[in-house]
Amino acid sequence: MIKQGDMVRLRPGVYTRIDPAQPPTAEEWIVLRARALAQTTSEPPLFSHLTAAALHGLPVRAPASTKVHITLPPERPGAQSLVVRHRGEVPDDEQVERHGVRFTSLERTMADVARTASFETAVCALDAAFRPVTAPEPGVNDIAAAGELRARVLEITSRSAHGRARALRALAFADGRAQLPGESISRIRLTELGFTRIDLQVPVAGPSGQNYYVDFGLDDARAWGEFDGEKKYRDEAMRSGLSLEDVVLREKQREDWIRGTTQRPFARWKWAHLRSAETLAQRLKSFGIRAR
Repeated sequence: MIKQGDMVRLRPGVYTRIDPAQPPTAEEWIVLRARALAQTTSEPPLFSHLTAAALHGLPVRAPASTKVHITLPPERPGAQSLVVRHRGEVPDDEQVERHGVRFTSLERTMADVARTASFETAVCALDAAFRPVTAPEPGVNDIAAAGELRARVLEITSRSAHGRARALRALAFADGRAQLPGESISRIRLTELGFTRIDLQVPVAGPSGQNYYVDFGLDDARAWGEFDGEKKYRDEAMRSGLSLEDVVLREKQREDWIRGTTQRPFARWKWAHLRSAETLAQRLKSFGIRAR
């Protein structure tokens, strides 16, 4: 991309204006590049893999490349810059079109991402794909719906031996109760540390009869854990009209109540603590928490 002020060239002849104060997210960049390619080709491409994931609104965490992904029939030639081409047949019922952009269906996209992306990238996308089906709100975990969706995706992955073992691992680990990519990566790190009894979105009765939901119940260590993303503090929409100070105070009161009523330690961590299992272990150790 060639940048000139706040104008960014996505492809030859296609530019977009961005706000330097609020640059696009990684997923928004992918969507912009996909739309630019769709505008400049004679035959609309079929976007797939991580590009289709972004078009479905799924998180794309740490992609290996910024190129867009398309799938072509095996016999069709094609070579374009900034494009990753995959060869294969995609049935009509595994394609969707929105606003003039063609891409693979959600189930096909989940299968392709599970087969080809890194474990961490795949789990973040798969957790988000399962969420509206199996866990649309805290406290809900529709195991039957999760099983049905997982079976449909596994049927698609079974058509090819390529990446099948990788897909099975990612799909078995995926859990729609993880509400953010940070929670998805947290589960991976906690598992790497040896925690085996990890519960998600655990309800704890609050002082007025309402439930507080905690990201992680670490039952191995009789402890609580939460990924402390910054968005709930910085995003005014998520603060529901409250000031930053009020949000921080409310979180402290909630945490104090949960710690006091359950008599369990309560650890919080941020993205910096998820760089590796070791960095998260050090963070948990400061709260007296370790896998048993």
